Amino acid sequence: MSGRSGHPLLRLVGWRLLQLPLILLVIYTITFVLAWLIPGNPLEQPEGRRPPEEIVQAMEARYDLDDPMGFYVDYLGGITGYDWIASGGQGSVIDFGPSLRHENWTVNEILSSQLPVSIVLGLSAIMLACVIGLLAGILGALRPGSWIDVLTLLIALVGISLPAFVTGTFLLVVFAVSMGLFPVGGWGDASHIVLPAVALSLPFAAYIARLVRTGMLEELRSDHVRTARAKGLPERVVVFKHALKNAFLPVLSYLGPATAAAMTGSFVVEKVFAVPGIGTHFVDAVLGKDITLITGVVLVYSTLLVLLNLVVDVLYHWADPRIQMG
Repeated sequence: MSGRSGHPLLRLVGWRLLQLPLILLVIYTITFVLAWLIPGNPLEQPEGRRPPEEIVQAMEARYDLDDPMGFYVDYLGGITGYDWIASGGQGSVIDFGPSLRHENWTVNEILSSQLPVSIVLGLSAIMLACVIGLLAGILGALRPGSWIDVLTLLIALVGISLPAFVTGTFLLVVFAVSMGLFPVGGWGDASHIVLPAVALSLPFAAYIARLVRTGMLEELRSDHVRTARAKGLPERVVVFKHALKNAFLPVLSYLGPATAAAMTGSFVVEKVFAVPGIGTHFVDAVLGKDITLITGVVLVYSTLLVLLNLVVDVLYHWADPRIQMG
């Protein structure tokens, strides 16, 4: 990449990174307000039991649960690193605080132990979705109107229409319970990833297939593809080098939010397959009004979403330097 073309890209990256703290501050404020308005009390036990009143008062005073603005400001100091600087480097640089529902656990510990599981599951689903979507889209575009095209369109429609819990339950019953090919649930080795990744990948694969098919149909009718064929180039070179490269650009722009959605939207799939990801904790946090855990998960996921979109913009410019990054 030349210096002239590199400057707009560097400006884009720098500008996005400068925007990130402001974006996260807005997200933190909105999340805090919504989490505070959730009915209930995080100090109540799951069975509905409530600690003695003196313990409740002590906990409320300790975590500023009786003072929304105090909680907002104090928590902001932990997640921005201000408390770490003020304490002379003591503790974590970014401190999401203690979980109000999980005794003796901090939000940092929950995120560090459970978030990698959700990331692995999400990335596996996206890679699988790309493989399935690209194959289905290319086959459909090369044989428009054929039974292969109709079948891929039908599979895409089913993949988009069916909720993840329906697909996940079907895969679980057929391939785990009935056929015994995969574990029923849990996490530990590659066999535990297959069914959850397939269930999570199908909606993304269906959308990618539609994007690829539409783009390939347009590219295969374009002048530069006709010129490549007229030169006597092999069909595979025409399809993959000349047609697919341009047809893949819409897919590339879709992969940023799709990857973030796969890593952050796996709550239902994690529940169905008993995957110990952060999704299960997030659902429990919302139900139990665990404000610190809710905020920590939302901020981490929001950061991933912004950074993944930035990566996609950089890759988009790399794939097609004609695009202006202003």
